[in-house]
Amino acid sequence: MEWQMWFTLISVGLMFVMLAKTRIPPEWICLGTLLLFLVTGILTDKEAVEGASNQGMLTVAILFIVAGAFTETGAIQLLTFLLSPRIKSRPMALIRMMAPVTLLSAFLNNTPVVAIFIPAVKAWAKKIKVPVSKLMIPLSYSAVFGGTCTLIGTSTNLVVSGVIQKELGVQIGLFEIAKVGVPFALIMFVVVTLLSLWLLPDRSSAIDQMGDPKQYTTEMIVPPGSVLIGKTLRQAELTEENEINLIEIIRGKDSIPATDYNLKIEEDDRMVFGGILGMISEVQKVKGLTPVMDRLFKIDTPRPDRCFVEAVVSNSNRFIDRSIVGNHFRQLYDAVVVAISRAGEQIQGSLGNVVLKEGDTLLLETNPSFYERNKNSQDFHLISQLEESASPRYNKAILSCVVLVGMIFTATFFDVGMFKAAVVAAAILLVTRCITFTGAYKSVDMQVLLVIIAAFGIGKAMEKTGAAAFIATQMVSLGGGSPWMVLSMLYITTSVLTEMVTNNAAALILWPIAYAMATQMGVSWTPFAFAIMMGASASFATPIGYQCNMMVFGPGGYRFSDFLKIGIPMNLIAWVLMSIMIPLVWAF
Repeated sequence: MEWQMWFTLISVGLMFVMLAKTRIPPEWICLGTLLLFLVTGILTDKEAVEGASNQGMLTVAILFIVAGAFTETGAIQLLTFLLSPRIKSRPMALIRMMAPVTLLSAFLNNTPVVAIFIPAVKAWAKKIKVPVSKLMIPLSYSAVFGGTCTLIGTSTNLVVSGVIQKELGVQIGLFEIAKVGVPFALIMFVVVTLLSLWLLPDRSSAIDQMGDPKQYTTEMIVPPGSVLIGKTLRQAELTEENEINLIEIIRGKDSIPATDYNLKIEEDDRMVFGGILGMISEVQKVKGLTPVMDRLFKIDTPRPDRCFVEAVVSNSNRFIDRSIVGNHFRQLYDAVVVAISRAGEQIQGSLGNVVLKEGDTLLLETNPSFYERNKNSQDFHLISQLEESASPRYNKAILSCVVLVGMIFTATFFDVGMFKAAVVAAAILLVTRCITFTGAYKSVDMQVLLVIIAAFGIGKAMEKTGAAAFIATQMVSLGGGSPWMVLSMLYITTSVLTEMVTNNAAALILWPIAYAMATQMGVSWTPFAFAIMMGASASFATPIGYQCNMMVFGPGGYRFSDFLKIGIPMNLIAWVLMSIMIPLVWAF
């Protein structure tokens, strides 16, 4: 198989170059490489699609749904209360923020965890007077730390364990990786706290620098039985310190300026808010508040199943120069106006008294079919649906937490495996409507799954053609036959590849090489497997190496060099730690 080996090596090398240097989506590059091996006969049809039926890959897909339920129910948001406004010390602020993020990321997909905490941390940074640029990179890194603590912490851990289970018949325990992951997380907590104080810039958010020219006005009402009744505005966190611009409260016939944060909230208070779209979107999700228009005009779709849509009123709209109250707006469009912007400015007064004008931008709460029904309508100039805009199902938050704990407990203490436990958990979450079927579909990251499927096949080609054994021989030779040196080289190779390309592809393609190295040296494959898991998970040096790093790039106001300054030392420290800790825990 001489030509097949060299063809495979060259193809995989070109794949890594394309992943690092082009903007072609990674799933297409990996699938293209897999197709190349299929048409040249290096892989059979069955071998090419084996990844699609791998238990590790399927477990990843199902856990996306479990994590999606946490987002839809607002369960993650309930933990943001841990961000105490009384903290003044920057090191303590970092520890207080990183602890809950690390804990959640150990059991949930990192992306929704970081997405929920970004706005919460931004508001918190303003309260405690700490530059947001000192917190955003540590926020992403703490999600990385959590991913190293359990088998379900990252998709990489799961798919590598899936390959091991299929090829070697060995099932890795849920908390096996925690033997190095937890000490690693604790040590790196201290490291990132110290390095962030010295190496992270004192810079405001890029979003804050650019601003948002479009200012909305929205009106919410306090319904009977609301959890906010009896609380002060400060206790309800409806203050400027929380980046909430509450303009006034309409109580009966009185209009009360929202200047006294000790004012207690009463039932049927109507609150007028003004601000940018992001703030308006967050206000709509506040537990205990209901859009005033939703109280007046109900639409058929349950609120958690709705979405937000921006629509610009055209000159042919039948409601121009008419109030949206009492003129059948809801009946015609099956939508509720929750906010209005006029010429980019806030509109004064109650939303119900507004008379529509051409060019008004309406923020509508409606069902997902609104866009398709009205995209060609002459009533609106422009319609755009906003992602992730549904109101959380807070009444299901506790249930989703119980299901998650039950899944972890079952997988840990009963011989059912992570796959079965996850399937049952996802089924319960769907049946109890902690997550809708639409939400379940949206929560599954197909890009990640396609990369995993393709990487399984590519790894198989590396093994089948002898390419993996060839590379293993070279690395063993470079390491002088020392298992410790070879493991250290494998870790840094995985880490460097992960910084340039997708971590799943790097890990799955390096696994057959790692197994071949262990076989050639006559030692256990176990420490090499965990070196790949840790090296692919612990990605710090670039924003492109890990999705969460890219998510905090804009909100933190960072430059590419900011990640290099703190990330390279982090990667080097992680390399030394893992090179020492892994052989101590899992002997050669």
